[in-house]
Amino acid sequence: MNVLSLFDGLSCGHIALERAGIEVDNYYASELDKYAITVTQANYPKTIQLGDVTQWRKWDIDWASIDLLIGGSPCQGFSFAGKQLAFDDPRSALFFVYVDILNHIKNLNPDVKFLLENVRMKKEYLTVISEYLGVEPVFINSALVSAQSRQRFYWANWHFEQPEDKGILLKDILEDDFVDRDKFHCIDANYFRGGNLKSYFEKHRRQLVFQSAKDKNPLIQGDYLHFDPAGKGHFSQCNRVNLPESKHKSLSGTSGGNKHGVVIDKEELTYRKLTPTECERLQTVEDNYTNHVSNTQRYKMLGNGWTVDVVAHIFKAMK
Repeated sequence: MNVLSLFDGLSCGHIALERAGIEVDNYYASELDKYAITVTQANYPKTIQLGDVTQWRKWDIDWASIDLLIGGSPCQGFSFAGKQLAFDDPRSALFFVYVDILNHIKNLNPDVKFLLENVRMKKEYLTVISEYLGVEPVFINSALVSAQSRQRFYWANWHFEQPEDKGILLKDILEDDFVDRDKFHCIDANYFRGGNLKSYFEKHRRQLVFQSAKDKNPLIQGDYLHFDPAGKGHFSQCNRVNLPESKHKSLSGTSGGNKHGVVIDKEELTYRKLTPTECERLQTVEDNYTNHVSNTQRYKMLGNGWTVDVVAHIFKAMK
């Protein structure tokens, strides 16, 4: 199979094809980020880098030989977390470049397969994308195959269904320490900046990993550690942290759990962000796949990447 990957990033598509048991003859990649390219070439040195996707008409490739076109066009204009400029955002407007390339290949190879990935968005934007591609998307949450809730739409011209739930929890992918929930919300390209207790507990962003406070602070007893961000003695379930010895798996325990812990100040609670290796596991990428660049760049490219096992599941249906 000859594959053309647009907005290739760290080549999650290549990993997924390999994991699906599909042999790749030639893998053409369009990517601008030099760090992502470094990671790709370190793992797949035969990858043919093509450069800027907007210059595709200058690419010297045999278009008729392309069997599969894949890509996740930039999503900033569509995301509910952004300004939702949609196609007015020049990054999200790159979707139309994807369409132009797809139509160009179709003229030479009508049997070409294609896959497009993008974020949750307003129905009106979904409708536009679906009309241009001629297929309806399938909505898949990466939580089914990984330790993060990552909700994405996938458009493809072959049939596939939801993957089975593998039951992977956030605590399962940690190198050490512990967390207060079952799933990471969704890793993004800004996770390298880390977070703090106020932002995490009040704004529910940037997952923190809590260090073994029970060993370091003898005042913490019982199954739970409680954080009171407002200092008013109000202990909601979202501010309850499971200790490693707790029998409860998540915050969704009974409402009476507050009496099992003691109140501590935020200064007494030690925490960290996930390591790059743990973030690789979130995206079901092999450990140390991205360790060819700085940690900052590893976090960024993983936040922009695909959940490999979701895409591998989709590719298996094509096979």
